[in-house]
Amino acid sequence: MTNALTLDVPAGVPWIDFRREFDAPAAAVWNAHRDPDLVSRWLGPHGYEMVVERWDFTTGGGYRYVHRDPDDPEGGEYGFRGAFHTVREDLVVQTFEYDGMPDEVALELLRFVDLGDGRCRLEGRSIGTTVEGRDAMVQSGMETGMAQGYERLDGLLVPAAAAPSADRTTGA
Repeated sequence: MTNALTLDVPAGVPWIDFRREFDAPAAAVWNAHRDPDLVSRWLGPHGYEMVVERWDFTTGGGYRYVHRDPDDPEGGEYGFRGAFHTVREDLVVQTFEYDGMPDEVALELLRFVDLGDGRCRLEGRSIGTTVEGRDAMVQSGMETGMAQGYERLDGLLVPAAAAPSADRTTGA
């Protein structure tokens, strides 16, 4: 059984809050956000291929990736890009922009909260530029894509959580 993703989409404001607990240490979850090979294995909806074109997970770095839908007869590709403003082991502040909605750049905050006993909670806020843009993201199926991605992340983290002090899927 996986942990549930909780989304809070308050009316009249351009942000979304989300929370998701993991049965893995915060350092392992953070590392799964840091390592582009790991990111490409969990981020996004089921069935999509993810191609990471750029992933510089450092303060001042940036990213660009494309999700490809192999079932789309028109070759559906969905590109995303952003900048990492702050990268620390407990906090990531980044921007997020979907190619299909240019100029709707969101500011995102991710907090990696240690819950003890090898568990953690990811807490996030995505702040859009408009309520309409935020609502379009919600209506695009983002919640399903996030939930499916975190389910895959659980699968990557299980060996890490079970390992006594091995590399925790971190390469450390």
